[in-house]
Amino acid sequence: MEKVLNPKNEIVEIELNQLLLKVLEMKKAGLRFSQACAAWINDRYELSYSWVNNETFDLTTLRVYAGLETIVPSITELIPTAVFYENEMAEMYDVKIDMMNLDFKHRLYRLKEGLDAPLLPEDVREKSEALKAGQREAAKEAEEKEAK
Repeated sequence: MEKVLNPKNEIVEIELNQLLLKVLEMKKAGLRFSQACAAWINDRYELSYSWVNNETFDLTTLRVYAGLETIVPSITELIPTAVFYENEMAEMYDVKIDMMNLDFKHRLYRLKEGLDAPLLPEDVREKSEALKAGQREAAKEAEEKEAK
């Protein structure tokens, strides 16, 4: 008779500043990084990083919430295979991920020009673009002021 498996599926909500420490703990516990994904829910990013125990098939997901302009640390220094997931988060949702080992600069999917963050709701995408434009203008003004 075959053994029936009933793996656990646990979601652990953590603060953004705990992300790298928790990722390191998962890695040291011998868990396999399975996937990462992003979603825009209730006016914030919901970022999920999932880990599997290869013996029990238990799934543990670290869940982090971030705002539109929040800088999220990359986990690629600890988990190199996360590079594709993080690039997808950045390109498809405009998640601001800091210090990725290999940043495709929004060219992973080679989307048409002007199709930034296609999975964000339109109103949020417009807000994100307005914030970027304001940041570019502020940087230009600071540069001009510094040049004087």
